[in-house]
Amino acid sequence: MAYRSLLFVPGSRPDRFDKAAGAGADGVCIDLEDAVPPDGKDAGRAAAISALDGRFGIRVNAVGTADGEADLAALNVAGPVFVMIPKAASAADVAAVRAAIDAPLWPIVESAEGLHAAWDIAAAPGVQGVLFGGADYAADLGCTMEWEPLFHARGVLAAACARAGVELLDVPHLDIADEADLIASTHRIKAMGFTGRACIHPAQIGPVHAVFTPTEAEIARARRVLDAFEAAGGGAALLDGKLIEKPLIRAARRTLEHVGDA
Repeated sequence: MAYRSLLFVPGSRPDRFDKAAGAGADGVCIDLEDAVPPDGKDAGRAAAISALDGRFGIRVNAVGTADGEADLAALNVAGPVFVMIPKAASAADVAAVRAAIDAPLWPIVESAEGLHAAWDIAAAPGVQGVLFGGADYAADLGCTMEWEPLFHARGVLAAACARAGVELLDVPHLDIADEADLIASTHRIKAMGFTGRACIHPAQIGPVHAVFTPTEAEIARARRVLDAFEAAGGGAALLDGKLIEKPLIRAARRTLEHVGDA
């Protein structure tokens, strides 16, 4: 399925798992990496594994670390909805996880090295989508998380994921109280080609869905575009006095794919 939203829940808080699953996000990811302190990794892993019932994906610890290897060994028989791979720096990192577990993969690009390999990472076998880890990326570059410093990375990832035909989620909006900026920045990433956004609080899900869910007007317009194209026999067509060309056809089809009507 396509994810407009992905809600993270700490692996160290199993009391929140059910609440997260019922919050309305398109996907829920139990986080065994950043959200779990070093002395809580074993307990968090055990709690996550016992909770896997078709509702949750898992963010494992980084490839090549002891905790990452333990995560993959435990998940080999558990069956998460997806596996999120932090600090992915190459297609080889993706391949290592794919060799250990059969599940859709979501590498996180969150470093200069990862961005350099973004085209290969996005196109690696088993990848369903990519998450932009903007906070770690900014820390790696020594830049801020403002729009301008991260614009280049977002553009590269949007192109890489479009080329590979996979989804692309943006970094969560870290200021939970600033809904206005959440909405404004989510409109910006949608305009760049992102397909959804990660969330760190249930309150963020509704605004993110509102941005990524086509409006009735957009759906109606997309249907009219395709109808006009088909009426012209697949050739050049006019709609409301404007020429309909292949880029508009592709955009209309993408709009209807979001509502299962393409």
